[in-house]
Amino acid sequence: MNYERFLEFIIEKGFFWPSFDIYRGRAETGGFYDYGPLGTLLKNNIINKWRSIFIYPYQDFIVEIETPIVMPRIVFEASGHLEHFTDYIVECLKCGRKYRADHLIEEELEKRGIRVRTEGLNENELYELITKYELKCPHCSGDLSNVRKFNLLFQTIIGPYSENIGYLRPETAQGMFVSFSRIYELQGRKIPLGIAQIGKVARNEISPRQGLVRLREFTQMEIELFFDPKNPKCPYIKDLEQVKLRIIPEDKVKKGALEPIELTVRELIEKGYVVNEWMAFFMALATIFLNELGVPLDKQAFIAKLPEERAHYATQAFDQIVKSERFGWIEVSGHAYRSDYDLSRHAQYSGQDLTVERKLEKPVEIEEVRVYPNPTKIKESYGNEASKVMKLLSQVNPKDLVREIEIRGEYLLGNYTIRRDMIFIKIEKRKLSTEKYIPHVVEPSFGVDRLVYVTLENAFTMINDKILLKLPPDLAPIKVAILPIVKKYEYTDIGKKIQKILSRSGFTTFYDDDGSIGSRYSKCDEIGIPYAITIDEKTLIDDTVTIRDRDTKRQIRVHIDHLVQILNELIYEKKGLKQIAESMNLQIIEYSHSS
Repeated sequence: MNYERFLEFIIEKGFFWPSFDIYRGRAETGGFYDYGPLGTLLKNNIINKWRSIFIYPYQDFIVEIETPIVMPRIVFEASGHLEHFTDYIVECLKCGRKYRADHLIEEELEKRGIRVRTEGLNENELYELITKYELKCPHCSGDLSNVRKFNLLFQTIIGPYSENIGYLRPETAQGMFVSFSRIYELQGRKIPLGIAQIGKVARNEISPRQGLVRLREFTQMEIELFFDPKNPKCPYIKDLEQVKLRIIPEDKVKKGALEPIELTVRELIEKGYVVNEWMAFFMALATIFLNELGVPLDKQAFIAKLPEERAHYATQAFDQIVKSERFGWIEVSGHAYRSDYDLSRHAQYSGQDLTVERKLEKPVEIEEVRVYPNPTKIKESYGNEASKVMKLLSQVNPKDLVREIEIRGEYLLGNYTIRRDMIFIKIEKRKLSTEKYIPHVVEPSFGVDRLVYVTLENAFTMINDKILLKLPPDLAPIKVAILPIVKKYEYTDIGKKIQKILSRSGFTTFYDDDGSIGSRYSKCDEIGIPYAITIDEKTLIDDTVTIRDRDTKRQIRVHIDHLVQILNELIYEKKGLKQIAESMNLQIIEYSHSS
């Protein structure tokens, strides 16, 4: 692929371009991109495609919500992001330029024909590579500083008080964890429960480059799937058992054997490459999803992340990677087993109970310590404050209270001292038919902007020096072009009426009556319009038009009244033009250079 031609085409046609373009060159403008009309439509279609694969078929247990982009500091203290959400930065001591250390090392060594894997290395190990290979600043050849951590959270102030610190969320996940209990109640207290969210996130990247592949602000699509760790079976896995995917498991990554192996989902589970069926379930859906975006199986894979490479919350993780002609293998989604890390941390920091209940197969009898106040003794010591003391006592963990009194002879309750004679301690037996637990979580997380890029790159085709954007029809920004063969009222009037009918039926359309029909076909082909309707001389006689297929150039002639039905079958039911022709007993008009 000619990348320069591709990039020029993408910007010229208004898919996307660097933000703040009139202020180009300023360091703070990097890592942000605008979407134009075609790019916005394509991005929205990719998001809707994701919903159609990950949410809509599973609405009995997956729901979608929306939570704030700005969150208070406490959320990220609990999640571990304040401590762990970092990259490593290195600075030129001569010109002051700052670089992401691992990227600089890999890029500079690759120029020398040396390949190193820096993921998982700490600041000292990265600096050892810089000194070993005597790496310098790529811009001015100056010496480089020590490597240090750089937190990627964007900080802000919430309200007028400087102590109320907040952050732009770096992932949509935390909003779903914080809202878990409410959604759990709304959905009838059922597990498994999937909570999905699509939205903007922000990461203060050190040196973002590579266009949509690395941004400071981007869109994520994520699901947090909450399940019972004692029952990790996925009831939907049977439908996907024969789906094939490509994987580089952890043992091969350790050995540096990075050639993917092809397995069915059933084989993936049986060989123990994933910790539970939910991981396999979402990896299968992710493979189907990428295929629907036009990325063939041989251009996608899942690579396991080693323990030192995983995010702080992950017990197991895979990156779904796609082979890009320009950037090599790039990550488009992450699949993590987060165990009960997030809910446990939020329960700890908030003081709220985030457990759920499971039914026991057989009721069990337990002994519980119960503590009751002795009103007489409490009133003797605290008089009119006795009721306040008893209320405080009701909020204390009985086990903690009894243990402290047994050890010290008293329990400090705020400003009050509770002695043994102020309470009655009873051991009571009761039967339990349920028990509490914190659900575990599997998370598939997708970067929409990277998906836009890989979709466009895979669709971009050059034929005889002409661009053909072979986007899947249901993803194409514009679904149908309406082209009167000549610019005369009797033709254009019909064209406008057809456009109105199709637009009202939900199709995005493009109308063009200027120039030769051949040049207009080419214009439609290069922006990926899958079908073109031509109004010609015969239309004026019998109300029939031709439908032209972008990729094969074949055409069929149909009555105007059948357009909506046929286009729905072509675009959304994925029937081919030949299949439509056979079912309706229509003749295929083969491609000729004049059409």
